[in-house]
Amino acid sequence: TPPPAGNLALGRPAAATSHADVYVAANAVDGNPNTYWESANNAFPQSLTVDLGANRTVSRVVLKLPPSSAWQTRTQTLSVLGSTNGSSFTTLKASAGHTFNPASGNTVTVTFAATSQRYLRLTFTGNSSWPAGQLSEFEVHSS
Repeated sequence: TPPPAGNLALGRPAAATSHADVYVAANAVDGNPNTYWESANNAFPQSLTVDLGANRTVSRVVLKLPPSSAWQTRTQTLSVLGSTNGSSFTTLKASAGHTFNPASGNTVTVTFAATSQRYLRLTFTGNSSWPAGQLSEFEVHSS
């Protein structure tokens, strides 16, 4: 069978180190950009992890916040990690600031060398607009 195309994380199990109120990890893999995950406030670092179900060759993540103009531009500092077993993670993309701007759909694409991973993790260490990690969609792509 051919490898799945599109967003490999859609509908997959997701977990987070914390969440605020109703803003749970599953919101980041539900395909709806208007629902989102938000970590506990004032408690960085925070992580969001998705289980792709099997090792998949991946090289790009697409990160989204709600497209609404109510979500002003913000820079979130985060790194991208991967794991084949869910316990030992390696850094795929070092921590850096990524700017989410409503003028460009509040979407950020992060690319890295193609690698086979089952678990993808985002570790957030800062957010210029809110003291928590925030993400409405955590998409994982093979290319």
